[in-house]
Amino acid sequence: MRVNYSYIKVVLLLVLVVFLYAFSSVRNSARRVDSPNIKFVGDDNLFVTHETVSKLLIQNQESVTNKPKDIIDLNELESALNSNPMIKQAQVFMSVDGLITAEIEQKKPIARVSTNASYYVDETGSFMPLSTNYTARVPLVTGYIEKNDLANVYAIAKKIRDDEFLMKHVVEIHQNQNKTIDLKFRSHDFKIHLGTLKLLDKKINNLKAFYKKALEDKILDNYKLVNLKFDKQVICTKK
Repeated sequence: MRVNYSYIKVVLLLVLVVFLYAFSSVRNSARRVDSPNIKFVGDDNLFVTHETVSKLLIQNQESVTNKPKDIIDLNELESALNSNPMIKQAQVFMSVDGLITAEIEQKKPIARVSTNASYYVDETGSFMPLSTNYTARVPLVTGYIEKNDLANVYAIAKKIRDDEFLMKHVVEIHQNQNKTIDLKFRSHDFKIHLGTLKLLDKKINNLKAFYKKALEDKILDNYKLVNLKFDKQVICTKK
């Protein structure tokens, strides 16, 4: 009887592959997870700390450290991180050797509300709590503000963030009870009354033109009110 050595070699090779795969799977599933690696994407100013993120990386009320790889639920960890109101987006990965990496993108505040409650308005117009770790230098918001109605404040705060002139000068946004807006400049004590945000770009252009001319004439400190609520004119009230 003739022995087919090629067939035997193929069978042995298959057995070897299956054995190595099974061995690798068992060993890999039993591998313990090391302490997570936490990376912050973007801004270096940390509103949420590494320690806070580590505490959020919890599964079944126990730390993920030293747990077998095969019982770690990455989706659950991501959900825990994304539930934090200071985190815009979080992604969690695990390498083949059991290293968990969490990539964190923080929310970015563009204004800080200071009324009977204090919190930030972020770049999407949403609520963001204050941080004990870092304080953002953004315009202060005062007046009649409701946490579930930030659209008006967000619109003017976003305009300030995106405009170099306003970003340099505006330190306070005040919303009146009728939702009209007043602004306060850093270096001058006059009040700027915008009125509603209708025709906002036109009103801001009028403000820039007034400021440039008054600065040249050295009369900026002569006024207590700059009224911009009429888009075709600037009405100033002297002290």
